[in-house]
Formats: sequence, C-alpha cells, structure tokens
Amino acid sequence: MRFWNTRLIGGLLLLAGATVAQGAPKPATPATSLAPAVGPARAPVAPAPVPNGVIGAHDLTKADLDTWLDGYLPYALRAADIPGAVVTVVKDGKILTARGFGYADVAKRTPVDPQHTLFRIGSVSKLFTWTATMQLVEQHKLDLDADVNSYLDFKIPPRDGKPVTLRQLMTHTGGFEEVAKGVITYDAKRYMPLEQYLKRWTPHRIFAAGTTPAYSNWGTTLAAYIVQRVSHEEFNAYLERHIFAPLAMHDASFRQPLPAHFAANLATGYFPAGTRKGFEYVTPAPAGAGSVSGVDMARFMLAHLQHGTLDGQRILSPQTADLMHDSPLDKVDPRSLIPPLDRMELGFFETNINGREVIGHLGDIEAFHTSLHLFMKEGVGFYVSFNSPGKDGAVQDLRMSMFQDFADRYFPNIAPADGRVDAKTAAEHARMMTGSWIASRRANSSFLGALYWMSGQTQISVGPQGELIVPNIVNGGGRPREWVEIAPFVWRDAYGHDRLGAQVVDGKVVRWSYEFASPFEMFDRVPTAYLSSWLLPALGVSLAILLLTFLQWPAAALVRRTYQARHPLEGAALRASRAVRLMAGLAAALLIAWAVTMISALSSPDSLAGGLDGVFWFFQIAGVVVLFGLPVIAGWNLWMTWRDGRSWTRRVWALLILLAALLILYFALTFNLLALTVNF
Repeated sequence: MRFWNTRLIGGLLLLAGATVAQGAPKPATPATSLAPAVGPARAPVAPAPVPNGVIGAHDLTKADLDTWLDGYLPYALRAADIPGAVVTVVKDGKILTARGFGYADVAKRTPVDPQHTLFRIGSVSKLFTWTATMQLVEQHKLDLDADVNSYLDFKIPPRDGKPVTLRQLMTHTGGFEEVAKGVITYDAKRYMPLEQYLKRWTPHRIFAAGTTPAYSNWGTTLAAYIVQRVSHEEFNAYLERHIFAPLAMHDASFRQPLPAHFAANLATGYFPAGTRKGFEYVTPAPAGAGSVSGVDMARFMLAHLQHGTLDGQRILSPQTADLMHDSPLDKVDPRSLIPPLDRMELGFFETNINGREVIGHLGDIEAFHTSLHLFMKEGVGFYVSFNSPGKDGAVQDLRMSMFQDFADRYFPNIAPADGRVDAKTAAEHARMMTGSWIASRRANSSFLGALYWMSGQTQISVGPQGELIVPNIVNGGGRPREWVEIAPFVWRDAYGHDRLGAQVVDGKVVRWSYEFASPFEMFDRVPTAYLSSWLLPALGVSLAILLLTFLQWPAAALVRRTYQARHPLEGAALRASRAVRLMAGLAAALLIAWAVTMISALSSPDSLAGGLDGVFWFFQIAGVVVLFGLPVIAGWNLWMTWRDGRSWTRRVWALLILLAALLILYFALTFNLLALTVNF
C-alpha cells in the first residue's frame, strides 16, 4: 500500500499499490550470504515446448518456474540488500509453487516459510476491504452509486453539490486530498481505532466527484467503516468470518498488534539498512494492515481467479466477481481515464502486459513491499513480498522487473505491433507536453501543501531531437526513460513495457499519466501562481534579504561601538528600523525552523502521528503574528525612509524588505502555513 507519495517522502511508502516509487529509502540486508532458498535444490529441466504457438514462451510448469526463481531471486536479494522474500504462483485452480527465499529473521537465521511466515502486505490489504464491500453490494445491503452518507453516522460534505459514492471510493475518484497524519506509527499509544481515525478529521475534497484518480487510504478506510456499520460486525471480525474462514486462510490477520500465535511467525521488517524498528501500526488499517502468509495469499488469488469460489466455498457470486474485475465503462467519467493506459477496476487496478488482461495491486509500508497480479484469461496469479526496501529502494525496481520478466517468460507479447508517429508530429506533441505538472495525489489544505507543491512538481521538456523528456520517471539504473510516440499522445518506454499517455482537450494537453500510476494518479498543469520555478528562487532571495537585514543590525552596532559613533537615526525612524530588523530575523528564523522540522518529521512516522503537534501549532500561531506583522512594520519603515529623504540605496533596500515580506506572506497563505490546524 502506498500511503504516501514516495517522490516526496521516502519514509512513508504506505499509501498503495499506487505510484511506482522513485528514490526510496536505503535499508539493507543484514547478511552477505543469504540462503539460496528454503527447500531442496531443483534439478535442471529440459527445454519446454512452445505453448500456444507463441514463439519464445516457456511452458509454465512447477519445474521450469522453480528453476527460474532459483536463478533469479537469491542473487537479486543479495544485490539489492534485501533479507527475505516469499513467492507464490497459482495456475488452473491450484498452487503451482510456494517458495521462501532468504531470511524472515536474519539474527536468528530463521528462513522464510511460505506456509506460515506472515509478511505485511501493505495496500494489497485493500483487496480484502473491497471484497468485503462487494459482498454487501451483492446482498443488496450497499449500493455502489448511493451517497455514502446514507450509511454513515457522520457527514461527508458535498463538493459542487455532489456526494461521494462507493464506486468512487473503490476507484479512488472521491476527490479527497492526501492524508498523512498517523498513517504509520511504531508507538502503540498513537494507534487509534477505525471510527476515531475517520471522525478525527474529514479531508478536503479537492476534485469533483468521479473526475480525477487520486489515491486515498482514507477513502478505503471509510468504505471499511461502512462495511462495519452495515454488517453490524467489527471489521476485523467481518474479514475473519466472511473471507478468511471460507477460504481456509489460517495464517492471515488484520489485527494490530498481531495475536501472539501470529506474531511468532511474523517476518521481521528491516528499515533502514539492517535496522529493526518494530511493528508498524497502520492507522488506516483496512487500507494496509494485513499480515498474511504466502500460501494464504495464493488461496485468495485462486478465489478471485475462479470467480469468487475456492474448494466449494463461495465468497462472491460469479457476476459480482466479474463486475469487480472488469467494471463497465459507462459508469466511469471519461475525464478520469487516459486510454489506452491501465485504469482502475472496482478495487483492483489493471496491470496489463503483453496484450494480456492482468489486474492486481501493489503494497508498501516502511519495511514490507508487495506485488500481486492476476492473469485473468490465463488463470494464473503471481504474488511476491519482501521484508525490506533494500539498498537505495531497490525493491521497487525488483518487484516490477520480476513481474514483467515473469510475464515475458511465460506469456510473451500477443498484442498488435506498436505504431509510430512521424518525427515532425511527435516533436510537436512533445512540445505540447512541456511545462510543470503536479500529481493529483497531494495535500492541499494543510502546511504539507507547501511540501507537495514545491517538491512534487514534474518538469517536462523536449530533447535536441524533439523527444519527450520526463526526468522524474526513471529506469532501474536511475536514468530518465526514453519515450517513443506509438500513437497520437501515447508513448512507449523504448526499452520497457510501460506507456505514457496524455488527455487533450480543445487542442491542448490538460493532463497525463503513465503506467503503473495511471489507475490512481494523474498529473495536471501547475497554475502560474503555484510554479516552483519562480516561487523557490523568489523565496530564496526573500529569505536572503531578511537575513541580511537582521544581520546588519548587530554588525552596524559593533561598528558604531568600535568607532564610538552615534546611530544616524532617532525617534520614530529608529524604532521603525529596529522593529523591521527584529521582525525580519524572526521571519527568517521561522522559515528555517519550518524547513528543519519538516525534514526531521518526514523521516519519523511517530512525529507525523502527532509527536510534533505542539511544534506545528507554535509555528502557525507565531506565523500569524510574525508574517502578518512583518509587512506592516516593513511598510512603516519604508515610509519613514522616504519621509526622511535618505539615500536611494536605503530606499531601495527598504522597498526590497517590504516586497520580501509580502512574498513570504503570499507563500504562507497560499500553501497553508497559517492554516491553524494539525490535521494533515
């Protein structure tokens, strides 16, 4: 589950299955000689016949798959500095293989047991929440298109007169801004129950309902609360009774902390390098708290691949399962789609590859990282989970590469060949894409808005050959991908599977996205007033002006004392001069304190779970006094400077102080540094 945008905050990977991470933290494997795999060595197998006439394909058998995994994962884990992993693959209604690699606990040399070792599955947990939701839809206790307020004991405010529906929650188009506070904590005292978490604060709806995918853990948690209220069963108990028990998932739990018999089998998470930080409490639990063994995840995949049934036990009807896996497009606002890119289904999202219909989900918390994919027509499910992000966040590329390499080996491309847009047109389309863009998954109403807007803007440019350059989307080696336009406003990674596409309205590009982000995140143009390209330099210059103004005060006093000179000003002019220097120093100190505190907080989940609320309150209250007071004092000082007929240099500097004060106040108001709230 990807709980936070990892381009901005490497420490909060939760918020799920969602964006392909860039620059994740750097945990490492504690051992340099990881065990190759749990279980006996695999004998070599003869080359398999070509299945289905697809040239280059390997027959998906247990022997071939285990041989491939033995050659792939042990080295990959060592190279990435990841202690352990679990892999399960299902086919034709059975578990084809269930493998453990490396260590569940490095210090104890405990190997990963695919049958009983529990891994935290992050946002893949959402699939259980959505399955529970669809069970109640099937029973006509919930309506996908009804106002969710009809099921709640508190109110979600409308936006533009329109409510939120369950369908929008399931497709992440409810319009909610990002919620970061308390998503993960290591302190059990900061963990709060489902109802308390939701009623603490309702995030603002920053998009019209149904129009814009914006990944929301809060929205998933809201759906779980609806399940709890309508079913009259506590949510964890509901999952245990209606999903885990029928599917014989005996090694699965959403409870936090885990019951003792589960906790004994929980893999240790390592984040950062070689560090055991303890149990990660996921406050929006239905969005990411699952702890499940590899074999139990295989059983869950089988149930969905078999239209809701396993071993004679049904959790969904075939019609409901099919609706969940392939939802009708006539219920979807076209503004939320960029064909032919992958889209959201009802809870699952498309991860199509090689012309195959694939749905799945990704999941991340700080230490654990998970990937699940269902090849629907082939009846195959692929699941892998790791207990560390590895060196330089290597797990992000590893899990994606592993899925793609699995697909290339066993399900090669059957899609029609890509087309090619002529060079002149491609260069013009690339030029239309240039500019600054901001992801739809972001915070707006709190001080975190400053971080998202200033650090999260993507700059698109055109290369010397007219090629599209998107520096934030990189390959496994860290270099920007090379994009080739294969259809109007659709680009393919020249050396990979992923596509990038744009939405064009009235001859202008209005938004774009790329796979795997496209189901739950889009990029819109940044308004000029929010552009970091001018705001950050302007802030830097303004801060420098304030610092110089403040530092000139003691420096000038020292010079006067040395030469026993009198201050050239007196009376009101002297008071204005001293006041503006004092306020300039306070404003500069406040901005620097904000920056230092935010950098510190973003590396500490407990700080973002309420540990720094007092500090944030102080900064905001002080900001109201200082940042509103500074322009007033600076204006007074400017007037006194002009009234007294001082030199033009002093007049210009007094004007610059006022402009700097106004710019900083504009920034603070625009990005909610003075919002007077610790809800974020």
